[in-house]
Amino acid sequence: MRLFRTRSLASAAIAAGSVKVDGRPAKPAREVHPGETITVRQGLILRTMRVVGVPASRVGAKQVAEYCTDLTPPEEFEKAREQRLQHFLAREKGSGRPTKRERREIDRFFS
Repeated sequence: MRLFRTRSLASAAIAAGSVKVDGRPAKPAREVHPGETITVRQGLILRTMRVVGVPASRVGAKQVAEYCTDLTPPEEFEKAREQRLQHFLAREKGSGRPTKRERREIDRFFS
């Protein structure tokens, strides 16, 4: 389970200060070692990963999961889900009652 889709997105997150290795801000060219803990702020979620091993060369996204364990508590994912739900249900002030179509969409979302 990779945290970023591209290396440039990872570098941008590191430059923004969203990535920490063992509690210290990371640098883009820093190598990670087994046993280190990586924390990444992705929107509302604070992802926590522990490095189990380091591959000899670059590997595909599916094989990344073999080299790390996800320590992110379920509450972090719940925060993001709640935020998404609040955004979906939010209505502009003065927009009135939901239309029949909007009501059906809301019902579909909860079913």
